[in-house]
Amino acid sequence: MAQSVSDAAQTDPALIALNRFGLGTRRGDDLVEIAADARGYLKAELEQQDIALVSAGDSKNAGLLDSTAAIQASMAAAAERKAAREAASAMQPAADTADSSTEAKAKPAVPPVEADIYRDEAQARFDKALNAGPGFVERLVGFWSNHFCVSVAKAQIVRASAGAFEREAIRPFVLGRFADMLLAVEHHPAMLFFLDNRQSIGPDSRAGKRRGRGLNENLAREILELHTLGVGSGYSQADVTSFAGMLTGWTMAGRKGRLGEPGGFVFNANAHQPGEAVLLGKTYPAGGMGQAEAALNDIARHPATAQHVASKLARHFIADDPPPQSVARLAAVFTKTDGDLRALVLALVDMPEAWSMPLTKLRAPFDYVMALRRAVGPTAGNEPQRTLGWLRALGEPLWQPPPGPNGFPDRSDNWASAEGLKTRLDIAWQAAKQAEDIGNPDQLLDALVGASASAETREAIARAESKQQGLALLLMAPEFQRR
Repeated sequence: MAQSVSDAAQTDPALIALNRFGLGTRRGDDLVEIAADARGYLKAELEQQDIALVSAGDSKNAGLLDSTAAIQASMAAAAERKAAREAASAMQPAADTADSSTEAKAKPAVPPVEADIYRDEAQARFDKALNAGPGFVERLVGFWSNHFCVSVAKAQIVRASAGAFEREAIRPFVLGRFADMLLAVEHHPAMLFFLDNRQSIGPDSRAGKRRGRGLNENLAREILELHTLGVGSGYSQADVTSFAGMLTGWTMAGRKGRLGEPGGFVFNANAHQPGEAVLLGKTYPAGGMGQAEAALNDIARHPATAQHVASKLARHFIADDPPPQSVARLAAVFTKTDGDLRALVLALVDMPEAWSMPLTKLRAPFDYVMALRRAVGPTAGNEPQRTLGWLRALGEPLWQPPPGPNGFPDRSDNWASAEGLKTRLDIAWQAAKQAEDIGNPDQLLDALVGASASAETREAIARAESKQQGLALLLMAPEFQRR
């Protein structure tokens, strides 16, 4: 069947580069120039040294803390909050008998340091996305951060360290080796806290015999099920239990610093399950922390891991149900290159189907909000709280996936509810009213959506009663919603 004019417009190379792979068109982007070498445009971003990093040394990011410092700040704040509660409780009986006034009952206020850290990290994340060229690398950061997700809803320590986790364990490796990212993630205090590995103690270890406590299998299970092999890949419950034993001793040092610097990664040999262990049919000799590290390196190279990563990457960038040949090619590249993620995304960019298939996936909330902000340009004040509020309203709050370790869903139907689309309309109106320079909506339509704009969309914007209404209609147009 011949391709329709609408489908042909949707496969414009510039729009594919900016929407399927990137974070949307920015004002000033030249669609004609990008279309002339769209693959080269994307590959040029991949070649930029340290393109994924967010440096705390930059003046605009000077307030960012590394994970250890952030966790220590959260620990100190928690201790202050506890002391304040205890002091208020001790004062309450006297206040009740002497004076029932609000002043007498007031509790000492402790500054919400975790909220401040979270806000600073969010601003750095948004700035990086808004100022990126195509934003392909930032899309990769978001993909891997969701793949290896932690949730700030778990505890204040995770709220304080989620941004640092992304900067330290995800960003340095998005164009490196998968095994290196995997090891960085599973060593990170935020992940160890999120998946309860601090509570996992080898039953036969010195600490286990003394305390009568045993394994927590959360980290081991999610590494196998979500981070590497995937569901249905052949591992058993016995593998989960064995791997949990191998991971015992991997923990975060507590506030008192008995094992190491508070908030940092530490291996507690006293809690490690002694002896050899078997995982996926291979025996790993006793070796302390190195035992689980060897296992992680092996499962990073497993064919099931290649298939799992390839499937998720193709679903994210190509289609909810990607062509099987796309997944097969990506899995083959993953295996051939020993998990070289730069080679993997270069193969993705070179796939013919990535450029021939129409843009049909609905933008996830983060992608939509970033595309909207890149299109609208500067707005006055109240950032990052405005953007954080929009993400919460759309159901994708930053670093806070739904309960459980699975991350946010990556299929269009998860975001296409009537309520969700109504919220997008509300946000489009808010953004249009806050825009500092709207210009001509018809011209902006050509600059942002180009040839993909349907006759219906063009007519609706042409009939708009104001520039703000025209911009809002553009931001809600189906062509703007798709990636």
